[in-house]
Amino acid sequence: MNSTSPHQAVVLEARQVSKAFPGVQALQKVHLAVHRGEVLAVVGENGAGKSTLMKILGGVEQADAGEILLDGKPVSLATVEEAQDQGIALIHQELNLADNLDVAANVFLGREPRRFGFLKLIDPRIYEDAAVLLRRVGLGCSPRTRVADLPVGQQQLVEIARALSLRSRVVIMDEPTSSLTQRETERLFEIIAELKRSGVSIVYVSHRLKEVEAVADRVVVLRDGANAGELRREQIGHDAIVRLMVGRELKQFFQRSHVPAANAAPVLRVQGLRLLPQQTQLISFVLRAGEIVGLAGLMGSGRTELAEAIFGVQPALEGEIALNGRRLTVHHPADAIAAGLFLIPEDRRIHGLVLSASVRENIALPSLSTLSWLSLVSARRERELSQSMCQRLNIRTPGTEQTVGLLSGGNQQKVVLAKWLAQTPRVLILDEPTRGIDVGAKTEIYALMDRLASQGVAILMISSDLEEILGMSDRVLVMHEGRLAGEVGRGEMSEEAIMHLATGGKPQS
Repeated sequence: MNSTSPHQAVVLEARQVSKAFPGVQALQKVHLAVHRGEVLAVVGENGAGKSTLMKILGGVEQADAGEILLDGKPVSLATVEEAQDQGIALIHQELNLADNLDVAANVFLGREPRRFGFLKLIDPRIYEDAAVLLRRVGLGCSPRTRVADLPVGQQQLVEIARALSLRSRVVIMDEPTSSLTQRETERLFEIIAELKRSGVSIVYVSHRLKEVEAVADRVVVLRDGANAGELRREQIGHDAIVRLMVGRELKQFFQRSHVPAANAAPVLRVQGLRLLPQQTQLISFVLRAGEIVGLAGLMGSGRTELAEAIFGVQPALEGEIALNGRRLTVHHPADAIAAGLFLIPEDRRIHGLVLSASVRENIALPSLSTLSWLSLVSARRERELSQSMCQRLNIRTPGTEQTVGLLSGGNQQKVVLAKWLAQTPRVLILDEPTRGIDVGAKTEIYALMDRLASQGVAILMISSDLEEILGMSDRVLVMHEGRLAGEVGRGEMSEEAIMHLATGGKPQS
């Protein structure tokens, strides 16, 4: 994409914007200027203040201090409607759709064209108008399709269509590709290019630095709620962005100081596992003490299903699991937990945390039996455990009584890890352990994984990020259509070798 001329007018500007929440200074005198027809990327670690700033620009939150200017004039953005009236559309990271309504109703929700005089019935031409927008975003479904019947990636495209229907001058996209396929992402970039050509400005918030490098004309970096720096198009690069995000050089992103012994004892043995009735090839593999074994494969290949079968969420139809040489019967996650086998789930917000509970309550939850006496939980021991784990994992929180739902994604993931690490795991299954978290939090989780491996914990890491798989794994197991397609050893690891197996290729001899 072409760079934006520095002489183009500033459309939207935030000056000296500050915002505090109980116990947290989210923004401190932040400045942001968006030029006409540019793609401005806003990046930073979780907790840096990106989403808070976007919510202020979109009318969801109000700043405590500072001002917002549109075309150089101060404006009030007290509500989402006021922001939309000023030509500012915010596409949230978390989908904000009415899934019981059809696509057209969602695109024009609250702005439905009406006719037939005093009856004010919805104009049926809404479906024609919606169809035009759906074609523009590359969504082939009917505008009469119920949103609940669409995959998450297509629901994200409905959100984008709704923003385009507002004829906005500034479109804010907060992690817009988090649920999109590669093809849908490519179409999104085409839409962004079209919007640029028509003079629309894009504020693009993302953790995916490769996307930022591909799409941004300028990058503004936030750190700890303040401006950390800015990069022009010719300065944008992975290392330059990371340096501003974390305030230091990252000499080694993937931290592996521990090398497992070649003759290390098997900790987990999976033999003849059948996940589905129609499955023809059974799954067998071994995890050894101190190993980090990557589990790769395309979406839908059965990676998560395998992890859930081992953990007892959806027990396997047949097969055997052994832990330290002894057969383990897993009918329920409680059986796995009692044996020291833990799963960090892919969706931490739904399956890993009680968002309305405190950090203390979440960390202590699996340990209540050891924190109790005569069925009474010791508040002191609960508090000591949570404080110890927060310190050990560098969980950034105002205190252990903070509601966990208010923490950044990276710190929420550390809370999920903390509650299991307090149990002294033998085997740890990590399903997408760094999805949706920033570079700084990733490096901390990688260092923690390396440290656990050095202590003899066997780790199975599921990841869609091949760079992560290659950087952290001692060897890689590859899934394809519900079966184990093959294994790639440390010396043979490459993206090509993994994708060869993930797409149905035969193992190389």
